[in-house]
Amino acid sequence: MAMAIQWGPRLGYAGLLPFVAGAVLVWLVRPEVHPYVALALSGYAAVILSFLGGIHWGLAMRQAAPPLPWLAWGVVPSLVAWLALLMPASAGLVVFGLALLVCYGVDRQLYPAQGVAHWLALRFRLSAVGSVCCFVGAGGS
Repeated sequence: MAMAIQWGPRLGYAGLLPFVAGAVLVWLVRPEVHPYVALALSGYAAVILSFLGGIHWGLAMRQAAPPLPWLAWGVVPSLVAWLALLMPASAGLVVFGLALLVCYGVDRQLYPAQGVAHWLALRFRLSAVGSVCCFVGAGGS
């Protein structure tokens, strides 16, 4: 009998590739290309933060009357991402790194109430690597 492939972790780790590539490339590319690499890393971080907020909306929609805090929190990461994307990469990437950590902290509180606490170990690893990559990218910007 074939073992079922656990796609969630595999896809999660694959999602780290743009973070790692961006953090490395910020330090390696020629100066004229640097702004594009920094923007690419920032843009990807913004997409991921928006995704993390969207998870809460998806989970809340399973409820007949979702709690307002769950819905309200779901829009916060997108708004923070939008503001950070408007900043110079040296500052915005720091905001992205901190926001990824804050999102994880909030998820540690909210995921158990939504029945998805089993994702927290993976979320920790993904958030930690994503945050470090944003901080490394900020240092190279």
